[in-house]
Amino acid sequence: MEPAEPCGRVYLVGAGPGDPGLLTARALELIAAADVILYDRLIPGAALDGARAGAELLFVGKEGGGESVPQELTETLMVARAQRGARVVRLKGGDPFVFGRGGEEALALRAAGIPYEVVPGVTAGLAATAYAGIPVTQRGISSAVALVTGHAAGAPDAAHEGLDWAALAAFPGTLVLYMAVRSLPDIAEALIAAGRATSEPAAIVEGGTLPGQRAVSGTLGTIAQIARRESIRAPAITVVGPVAALTDELSWLEPRVLDGRTVAVTRARAQASALTLALEGHGARVVQAPIISVRALPGPPLDPSPYDLVCLSSPNAVSALFERLAAGGRDARALAGARVAAIGPGTAAALAERGITADVVSERFVAEGLAEALAEMPAGRALIAQASRARPVLAEALRARGTEVDVLALYETLAEPLSASALEAARTADYITFTSSSTVRFFLEAMHSASAAEQRGDGDGGGAGAARHGISQDTRIVSIGPVTSETLRENGLEPQVEAERHDIGGLIDSLLSDAAGRER
Repeated sequence: MEPAEPCGRVYLVGAGPGDPGLLTARALELIAAADVILYDRLIPGAALDGARAGAELLFVGKEGGGESVPQELTETLMVARAQRGARVVRLKGGDPFVFGRGGEEALALRAAGIPYEVVPGVTAGLAATAYAGIPVTQRGISSAVALVTGHAAGAPDAAHEGLDWAALAAFPGTLVLYMAVRSLPDIAEALIAAGRATSEPAAIVEGGTLPGQRAVSGTLGTIAQIARRESIRAPAITVVGPVAALTDELSWLEPRVLDGRTVAVTRARAQASALTLALEGHGARVVQAPIISVRALPGPPLDPSPYDLVCLSSPNAVSALFERLAAGGRDARALAGARVAAIGPGTAAALAERGITADVVSERFVAEGLAEALAEMPAGRALIAQASRARPVLAEALRARGTEVDVLALYETLAEPLSASALEAARTADYITFTSSSTVRFFLEAMHSASAAEQRGDGDGGGAGAARHGISQDTRIVSIGPVTSETLRENGLEPQVEAERHDIGGLIDSLLSDAAGRER
């Protein structure tokens, strides 16, 4: 990472409409390098997963139904952090210069003498319509498109952002309306009164590019009533013009197993990307509830030459091991004299990324599986690289066979605070996933802490709700494997789904199988 400039720099970055696959390469690069990220609510859920450890993440958007962070405060934070020399990413949904107030923020930065860069993003008016099969321009149908804000539209005779209703009604092309759900009746009335045909096709795309996207269509005269009947909510894009009629013919987004379902992911943010992307790819709305973080433990450089067997317990252990090797000026070649064993395919993949092919990989993603796989492999001295407070199963099994064993704790898992809204969303999701015993323990501790006052007010102090530690009775609990399931049961929770293959891929497969067998 380049050193921060003396006065810092701000990047006004568009994060796209919601599908993380639409983040630009430049956006991902800047997120990874940022010292500070000021982010809005409607950014892709996985957008922050690439932030580096130690980056300051500040929410400056608006929670659903809650108060918004004042624009002036956002601009003050940008300027102040940059003046300290920080590399600041102002991460905005869609494109920063399309109804994103990016121009205002650029002016504030210019006035403060802060250098800045604008990174365009895919705007929702083009992306949501495309995902719904609506081309905003089409040869022979529409050769022009107008992007219009519908925010705070009033009655037809009310001033609205300086809009000329007569000009919009006469516009010879497609109207794409942002932020128009609540004001849609007034907008439709104003356009019709100004001369736009009542019978003109219209459509609304709710949650465009997001899991659970849906589209409804009608005419300019009926679309407001249809939106109300179908309970359309923001974020949504409204399209008025002949091209809106193409949605039924050109719609391409196929129904998916997890459409309409929410899945809470509790693993560390830096590790959640693969799981989140896979779940979203199957239609789920993912609730980010990163209850743990992973921290490498300090220690001296590692010389693995005394060992003829090196065992890695997880991808985190692989990363931490190579940090210790690098601290002593060593790399993968230092492991050439030892057999390398890995618990599970994820650990083996992490080794492969560093040029090491594991000699032994346990089929089961647990220490017992690796102990079984090593049953016929003699070893004089073994190193087990793992987390602090990990179970001693593997070490005990090897010692019972006469192997001298050194256990090296390379990292630890720490509890991460979650907001009340994140906890609420996680505990009421359709599914909540647990990928380790630590995610179980820390999540339940957070739930107990957050609900202590409410529980003290309960009349009976027990019952089904208390038995589930506040997790909704309708939420299905998903475990990555038997060790995590045992921890759940020790805390009075029975997993409804346990992965047959004890890794992330196995967890996803088992969750999909369960969802496919359950009616909505």
